[in-house]
Amino acid sequence: MEGAEVPMAVPTGVPALATEPRFAQRLRQWLERERLLDGRYGLQRVPGGRVAVPLLPEKLSQLSLPREVPCELLGIQDPVPSRAARRRSPAQRLREELRRLLGPGWSGELERDVPHAWQRHGDLVLLSEDSFRAEPWERLGPALWETVAKALGARRVARRGRVMPDGMRSPRVTLLLGQHGWVEHVDNGIRYTFDVTKCMFSPGNITEKLRVASLPCSGEVVVDLYAGIGYFTLPFLVHAGAAFVHACEWNSHAVEALHRSLVLNGVRDRCHIHSGDSRQLQLRDVADRVNLGLIPSSEEGWPVACRVLKKDTGGVLHIHHNVETRPATPQSAVLLAERGSPEAASPGGEAQRPPQHGGEETLGARLRPEWQSWAEGTATRIQGLLAELHGGPWRSSVLHVEPVKSYAPHVHHLVLDLECRPVLPV
Repeated sequence: MEGAEVPMAVPTGVPALATEPRFAQRLRQWLERERLLDGRYGLQRVPGGRVAVPLLPEKLSQLSLPREVPCELLGIQDPVPSRAARRRSPAQRLREELRRLLGPGWSGELERDVPHAWQRHGDLVLLSEDSFRAEPWERLGPALWETVAKALGARRVARRGRVMPDGMRSPRVTLLLGQHGWVEHVDNGIRYTFDVTKCMFSPGNITEKLRVASLPCSGEVVVDLYAGIGYFTLPFLVHAGAAFVHACEWNSHAVEALHRSLVLNGVRDRCHIHSGDSRQLQLRDVADRVNLGLIPSSEEGWPVACRVLKKDTGGVLHIHHNVETRPATPQSAVLLAERGSPEAASPGGEAQRPPQHGGEETLGARLRPEWQSWAEGTATRIQGLLAELHGGPWRSSVLHVEPVKSYAPHVHHLVLDLECRPVLPV
């Protein structure tokens, strides 16, 4: 099949030759033989009953229409990936598209600079901070980010930087392609919306969010002292059945995100957002449960948590903390039952050990000594704060210690569930 050179306007979209269905396979074979076929996309129907065969955009200047097959050059706006392309992983597609973009400039050094993983939030891809840092990438300008978006099926691209030391864990995120950073993320049926350039999203906390969602909070009032974009506020409301949540947050961007997410999930009427420093919170005597989800330490919020607990009935505190742990040894996991039992506590208010019943036994089998020491020490201190605040004895009981994730070498993010009750006069 010979070709005839014909001057043609460059189409928008993916270039393709449209022909009658009876000629489609013949045309595809000819384009493949001439190395003009774009194998990323399959043949597809276009208006007029014709079939479009995709072309490599960079080979358009070499294209000459075949004489024996009637065809027309056009652009496909929504190309269908070929079966071979659908079998490739996103990382493979990304490398192939970048290799195509760079041509002879592609090198092993550049390939090592291409990420293997990223975060996806809807149509936005969030790259790691060490991605595409080599100098040749900068010379490509917007074409690089358009190629990345196309390869990964996204419309927007951003790159993460280090968290700023501003007390709000504000991210350094640069929007590389797109007009805004607002995204929506769904976890456990809950819709979170936030601006990735202004707010953090922590996928590593998913186990704790799932645990919070399963807590028996029906009818309870909850105070979330460090609400952020609603990591725990929303599970308390949507799944755990809390009657009302007081959400405290001082980052104005997170406050806006939390407000939008509460509306998205239909629970805005069951939450009051307290914007500002939670240490200045004026609430007292309202909470059945308090969440202190701040690391590396929520200690500055302990006095506030004690003030907001209901003074007549008390409640449960969920205290987050980073705890240093020595490397594990076969002897380092200690059963809690070996260290004491609830019966050992005096009625005067001594901090009690965890009860050994139900599912808590499995925790005891893997609780490290440093974790237990931190939990017991925290229980004692909280008990003292409550006694000083109310002028009478309180009892604190460690219900559970939950390891959320490894934060750094030999440092674990833990959550202590601490039940705090006033000791009633006999």
